[in-house]
Amino acid sequence: MEETISLKDLFATLRKRLSLILMITFTAAAVSAIVSYFFITPTYQVSSQLLVNRSQVEENFNTNEVQTNIALINTYKELITKSIILDTVADELDGSYTATDLREMITVQGGTDNQILTVTVEDTDPDTAAAIANKVATVFEREVPNIMNIDNVKMIEPAVVLDTISPVNPKPMLNIAIALVVGLMAGVGLAFLLEYLDNTMKNEQDIEKELGIPVLGVITRFDLSELEVAATSSGRKARGEK
Repeated sequence: MEETISLKDLFATLRKRLSLILMITFTAAAVSAIVSYFFITPTYQVSSQLLVNRSQVEENFNTNEVQTNIALINTYKELITKSIILDTVADELDGSYTATDLREMITVQGGTDNQILTVTVEDTDPDTAAAIANKVATVFEREVPNIMNIDNVKMIEPAVVLDTISPVNPKPMLNIAIALVVGLMAGVGLAFLLEYLDNTMKNEQDIEKELGIPVLGVITRFDLSELEVAATSSGRKARGEK
């Protein structure tokens, strides 16, 4: 015979293990909050922007201007993170970073519908991130004519650190929300696992379900101390004592 589980049984299990579920859920949220606020170092993002224009001195561009600019932007996105640029940046930053360090800190974005390259740097110090972003943009603007023989890059917006800047990582509220969901799922899963592993018989319904036979009688569980008190009281009444 197949065993079926009703919604009533599921809710009964959740109600029975509610304290365990809540404890796991709020413990996970508390741990996430502590780690996010006290153990993870905040990081900041600062960006500088470069404008890619079609060269005014080159006369060999006979293709569509938009397609040419797009192709150049895609090339420049790759070129900015190459050693030919980052080695120079590292040298001009007094060797504080290697080209590999800079490559891990830099993200370059360029849209398909405009001619702007955005150089974003992420660091634990926003002022340092701004300095690196500006240095990368300056070096790239200076070196492009030597590499590509095209003088068509200009920095149009240097990176600045605003008073309202906030860290991009960690995001405590998001981490806490994720921890709440994960903790709730873990608590519910553990509750059902404990219920599945619990094969003890707690009442007559469990006996009927397990053995498949009706229960004819139930022996009430007595407290011996209460029986002694009741017996003493009955004896006193029989002797006419108060």
